[in-house]
This record gives sequence, C-alpha cells and structure tokens, in this order.
Amino acid sequence: MILLKIISEYYGECDVDTRNEVVERIGYLTRVQIFSASHRLHSLSLSDEVNKKIFGKCNNPNGHGHNYKVEVTVRGKIDRHTGMVMNITDLKQHVEDVVMIPLDHKNLDKDVPYFSDVVSTTENVAVYIWDNMVKRLPADLLYEVKIHETDKNVIVYRGE
Repeated sequence: MILLKIISEYYGECDVDTRNEVVERIGYLTRVQIFSASHRLHSLSLSDEVNKKIFGKCNNPNGHGHNYKVEVTVRGKIDRHTGMVMNITDLKQHVEDVVMIPLDHKNLDKDVPYFSDVVSTTENVAVYIWDNMVKRLPADLLYEVKIHETDKNVIVYRGE
C-alpha cells in the first residue's frame, strides 16, 4: 500500500489501479458560447464574377449575418487534487476575451483586422479562434474549436 501511495504522489494527475499500474485520467472540457456577427464572403484575389459564382448569396455586397455557436474544447489530465482539466472560470474568461469581445456584434470583414485580407469563412473564423486561444492556454491543452454556423453547417478545427 505504501508503494501505491508513493507512485500516486510521484505521478500526480493519475491514479493507480488494482494491478499497481499508473492510470492517467484524461478529460475533455468544453465551453459553449454564442455570438452574432455579419460578414461577406469575398476574396480580393478573385474577380467579382468568380466571387459570385463561388460564394453565391453569401457574396451579397451588403453582407449577411449568423448567430454562431462556438465550442472551445480543452483536453488534458484530470488533476487528482482539483478534479479538473482546467478551471472552467479561466476557460470562460479566455473565450470571452478571444471570441466575444472581438467578434460579437461585429462585421468580421470591417471590424476584425485579421479578416482584412482573409476570407471570413467559418473555417477561417475557427482558425482565428484557435490561433488566439492557443496563445493563452498551456501548451497542448487546446483540443478543438467547433463552430455551428447554422443548425446544419458545422466546422471543426484542431490546429492541423
């Protein structure tokens, strides 16, 4: 029993099973947030005609909007002392700073400098969120950014 206690203390965020093997517990924690934004799908490197053909009604010169549902998921060891992958309050604040403050009720193309030369597709919104979240979180903790553009259109980005 003393050996089990020593192993458990040495390995920290893990348990020791009945066969004296170290078992790390991995958890996934997701924060969900909804934001509203407008945009126009239009590439400056393409002609107006080609933009209309590729993006259809989403190339409307006056833009259009969405109520985006964003899910930011972290993956990591469940700390044996706190029982958490990370503090949800911290994750909530990171999502607020990265998603809500810069994107909510904004015109993505005009109000967010990143999109001045990047087409504001949902894929690129996911990349934007990923790139900004990964700067704030401990290494290898961010697992996935999922965005529901509509009930039927969902994009997942995992930093690949």
